[in-house]
Amino acid sequence: MTPILTIDGPSGTGKGTLMQRLAERLGWHALDSGALYRVLGLAAGRQGLDLDDPEALTPLAAALPVEFQAGRVLLSGEDVSDAIRTEEAGMAASRVAAHPGVRAALLDWQRRFARAPGLVADGRDMGTVVFPQARLKIFLDASPEIRAERRYKQLKEKGVDANLPQLVADIRERDARDRSRPVAPLCPAEDAVLVDSTQMSIAEVLDRVLEEVRRVFPEAIARGS
Repeated sequence: MTPILTIDGPSGTGKGTLMQRLAERLGWHALDSGALYRVLGLAAGRQGLDLDDPEALTPLAAALPVEFQAGRVLLSGEDVSDAIRTEEAGMAASRVAAHPGVRAALLDWQRRFARAPGLVADGRDMGTVVFPQARLKIFLDASPEIRAERRYKQLKEKGVDANLPQLVADIRERDARDRSRPVAPLCPAEDAVLVDSTQMSIAEVLDRVLEEVRRVFPEAIARGS
């Protein structure tokens, strides 16, 4: 069975960075499931679809023309890597992800990423729904205020205007929607290792998770060292 490590948690906790660093360290494949929902939200918006209409969104999700190439995300051949990382794209992703039909349409697509030598997958329901058989499940969390501050700094560094109180409000709204949706709500798997990154740097988080990786996947650490 392909070894799988899942990283779940709300937005802004550092899941994506952690996933990439672990995948590089282990030499495994990486799956950013959130990018799928962001691309879907972007595609739906460009087609003028109602993000709250599952009957319109589900067929689009089933035939989503998305590709991942060398760290870039392509939609119908167009590089949308930057376009899907805006605050608007994140909110759109949360809305489309609330529909059961959409999640079902993307489920098999995500599971096909599990192939040798291993997979590191991050998202909201990687350990609870997509890969419940994963041998190691991490749930990464942090306070809404800290997550908003991190996002605020990222936006400022890119020269983008941002309002910190609004970012906090947006994060709380998205958390509430993700945690309360009827299908695959955001929550830790029963056997997940909980890591709170509120007072931790990404290097400290990586070290903490690598402790668990050494425990569960010692053979992978040996190959990746």
